[in-house]
Amino acid sequence: MNLNNKFYYWFFKNAIPSKMCDDIIKLGLERKPKLAETDGYQQKTVSKKNMLKKRHSKTVWLKEKWIEDLMIPLIQEANRRSFWNYQLDFLQHAQFTIYGKNQHYGWHQDFAMHSFPYERELIQEENGKARKISLTCQLNDPSEFEGGEFEFDFRNYDPDKRKKKQHELEATEVKSKGSVIVFPSYLWHRVKPVTKGTRYSLVMWMLGKPWQ
Repeated sequence: MNLNNKFYYWFFKNAIPSKMCDDIIKLGLERKPKLAETDGYQQKTVSKKNMLKKRHSKTVWLKEKWIEDLMIPLIQEANRRSFWNYQLDFLQHAQFTIYGKNQHYGWHQDFAMHSFPYERELIQEENGKARKISLTCQLNDPSEFEGGEFEFDFRNYDPDKRKKKQHELEATEVKSKGSVIVFPSYLWHRVKPVTKGTRYSLVMWMLGKPWQ
């Protein structure tokens, strides 16, 4: 486990046992994942074609307590040891994600004062809480797919000084099976297109009162 001191995200290499990763994949596949959607698509302000340019994958929500028990301590440890010290008091259900060939998730932030409308029936009312910390777990071995790199874009440069090599970074620490990355939900990030095979991941978010 370590904090990337230059870019401020926390990672845990091989934190989740391989057998548990396999169990999550099996559980997720049994639940028959559906096409992942965006807020704009649900509200009919974005066409399906344009949505797929932004986000193309399949997802399903997992409510199992044993999954939460695996991930919550990692979020809490990262929050403490990174000195973010955010006030946290609500965990959204886990989202199992499948990225097949040519599927991806473009640049986005997880920060939101509420979850998207189509999530409402799946999780409790958040009572105005905000997403503060995001977690992503790599569930399968990188030998099973190509592409699908997880990247950050640290957008703190003046427009005339922006250079790709300086503000974009691949989180190589979490490419191995069972590795976990934890980061503030306001950070821009993406999953690049998978070019071969299938990438499986698990995503979770911790919420709290904005901004404490």
